[in-house]
This record gives sequence, C-alpha cells and structure tokens, in this order.
Amino acid sequence: MRIIILAAGQGSRLRPLTDDRPKCLVELHGRPLLHRQLEVLRASGLTDIVLVGGYRADCLAGQGVEVLLNPRFAETNMVSTLFCAQEWMVAGEDLLIAYGDIIYEPSVLESLLNTDAPLAISVDRQWRRFWSIRMDDPLSDAETLKLDSDDCITELGKKPVDYSEVQGQYMGLVKVRGDHVAAFKEAWYAMDRTLVRDGKDFDNMYMTTFLQHLIDTQWTARAAFTDNGWLEVDTVDDLNQYHEMLKSGQLDSFIRLRD
Repeated sequence: MRIIILAAGQGSRLRPLTDDRPKCLVELHGRPLLHRQLEVLRASGLTDIVLVGGYRADCLAGQGVEVLLNPRFAETNMVSTLFCAQEWMVAGEDLLIAYGDIIYEPSVLESLLNTDAPLAISVDRQWRRFWSIRMDDPLSDAETLKLDSDDCITELGKKPVDYSEVQGQYMGLVKVRGDHVAAFKEAWYAMDRTLVRDGKDFDNMYMTTFLQHLIDTQWTARAAFTDNGWLEVDTVDDLNQYHEMLKSGQLDSFIRLRD
C-alpha cells in the first residue's frame, strides 16, 4: 500500500502557530500532528509514505518520508495537491490518501483497511457529538453524507438543511483499491477543466467534489465507519479546546492520545 499525506496548505486559521511551520507540524499535547499520524501508519506496517508539501515545505525535511511539492500551493486546492503525487499512484497497489491536519486511532485505520471497495472512505457516525464540542451549531459547519442500504455513499460535501442529510462525517481519509488506481488517475485527467464545480474552478476543486464526481460516474464508495476516534485541527480554538479537555480527562472519550 502507498500513502499520500496532503500537507501543502497554509493553515491561516492556526496563525500565529503556522507562521513558521506547515499546519501538519502544529503540536497537540507536545507532538506534531504529522508525527502522531505517521506513528499509527507505521505501527500498521505502512511505510511507503510520501508528503506533498507547499507552504513552509522546507520544514518537512527530516520526517523520515519522501517529500514532494505543490509549487502552486497558494493558488490551488487539495485535489491539485494530491495529483502532484500522481507518480506515487501505482496501478495494482492500494492507495491511501490522508489529510495532514488529522490524527486518528489505530481502529480508524483498521476499519478503512478492512473495507473492500473501489473507494473506501472513513466516516464518523458520531460526528455530531464531536462537532458539538467545537461549535454551537454543528449543522452550520457540517457537510451532507448520504448512504444507501449497503453503506455506500451516494452524496457528500454539500450544504445540509437538516441533520437527516448527514448520516456521518467525511474525515479526510480515503483508500483507493489497487485495481482502480489507474482509473482514479484517468478520471481526473478526463474531467472538463473549464467547468466550475461547487463554486470552484478546476484547480481549486474540493476533494469531496472529486469524490462525488467518481460516485456520479458509477464508482462504488463504501463507508468505513468509526465512532469518533479522531480529531481535526482547523483553528487555534480547536487546539486550545483539545488541550483543556486533555487536562480534564474529557478528550479520552473522543480519542486516546499516546504521549
């Protein structure tokens, strides 16, 4: 299995912590987010890992993994960053794609690895419990995620109007089965670059937009469920809250962090 960790963004909502480092190197409980993610991957025997950097990519050297660059990180979005690593996508080998600003327990990774489908997508069924500690109105920040009777995703990434449209939350952790990796790349190449999708041009397309495009073109995308067991760090408020919850012992009910 090959792993691509997307770590090109500036993380402006984490300033001043990201003034001198990329978002993935911001520390939670004394350790960078990236180190925590790498530990879980390596503990599962996954070592073919590449980082795609951009903002302050110079800081990514010495992490024990190969570093590729998105030279246009300031004017592109996540999907463009992903395909800066297209040579890392090898037909016949499973591909795991992870955001650089998330951490997760081994059980989350195990659920994803054990889900067999052309696309397997980590989904938090207890997302509302997690979102409720971060914001007063969880629905305002949530995205749709709709499932069919086989736990396959039919829609994700839209703006919901009701909680019934959010059957789980996309986490930024995706697996492409090896026999579909070549088609995964071909699907991106075949997209019309002149279209605006979900309000974004091709270079700034959201990852959920690309995944929805695959689903709409008959790819099977199966949910790999978890009930919490992960965190994302978007803002300084997020980080401060997690540290306060660590002190009180409350964070253990969402994720157990190794020191």
